[in-house]
Amino acid sequence: MTADESELRELRASVREFLEAKSPEEAVRKLMESEPRFDPAVWSQAADQLRLPGLAIPEEYGGDGFGLVELGVVLEEMGRALFCAPFFATVLLAAQALLASGDKEACARLLPDIAAGRTTATLAVAEDHGSWDPAMVSARAVPDGDGGWTVRGRKCFVIDGTTADLVLVVARTVAGPTLFAVERDATGLAAEPMETLDATRAMARLTFDAVPAILVGAEGAGGRIMAKVLDIASVGLAAEQAGGARRCLETSADYARVRHQFGRPIGSFQAVKHKCADMLVQVELAEASSREAARLADEESPDFPVAAAVAHACCSRAYMTAAMENIQVHGGIGFTWEHPAHLYFRRAKSSQLLFGGPAVYHERLLDRLGI
Repeated sequence: MTADESELRELRASVREFLEAKSPEEAVRKLMESEPRFDPAVWSQAADQLRLPGLAIPEEYGGDGFGLVELGVVLEEMGRALFCAPFFATVLLAAQALLASGDKEACARLLPDIAAGRTTATLAVAEDHGSWDPAMVSARAVPDGDGGWTVRGRKCFVIDGTTADLVLVVARTVAGPTLFAVERDATGLAAEPMETLDATRAMARLTFDAVPAILVGAEGAGGRIMAKVLDIASVGLAAEQAGGARRCLETSADYARVRHQFGRPIGSFQAVKHKCADMLVQVELAEASSREAARLADEESPDFPVAAAVAHACCSRAYMTAAMENIQVHGGIGFTWEHPAHLYFRRAKSSQLLFGGPAVYHERLLDRLGI
């Protein structure tokens, strides 16, 4: 299912109106210091009123069957508002991993509750080294003798790992990296929050001590699954970054119009004009690259993997540029803890590093290009 331009505008307007009411700066700051780091009531409203968790889940599994284009609109608005919720981990990582696994039984069992917002989920891949490359996974899974599996190891930088009802974990078997499903209350699973640069995106360290797990997909298929998930998640992250970058540009331009120095708005000074113009170029490029990648994904184009890598690179750079220049345009007030500019800078930096940082995603782009 694909929405037309008017439907996309209506979707954006609805999501923006919801987030302006539910995710103002004061709410974001409160949630940054709370546990869980999201409001369950707001999450339920997002699911019940807007059906956001099920937007891109196929209709056969209880979703609305839309694609990455529609999901990108939602993520742009969430990035703009720094929305604190388990949306990215649940919808972009866990749900996409289930779909990529090709395991229809697991999808039928797990996706309807995810689509309805009753289950939050996450994907645990990275370990102490922070790499999302399944070849670097050292966590182990072995048969338990009763047809099931047990997982041992430790995972780090697991988004919403302390609150997720379902954890999809990549662990190594004799056949290679493999995807498993683990319930939050499983015996032997311990979760502790990690203190990271960006407090608006909760991360956790998970320890698996002979934790009962259910095989998802084929044994040894973890590498193939992760390749597809990272492409989709990179485009989703790019949309979120583009939304945050657009917000930084808007606040910079608004401030430049009202802040006066030497009897005139600072936006009339050439140096500030150049900063805002450079930000605009970066933001427009970011939005174009992320939206084009989403379109190619929905069309199942063979060019999608390259476009996904390009979008992630462009949007990471644009968000970092916009976040830094936003602080500069605001001057002294922009450096203070009380101003929201630093929240966007922290999100920009953490998003840039989420899947390995510039060196890794540039290498991924070269790989997708076959160079």
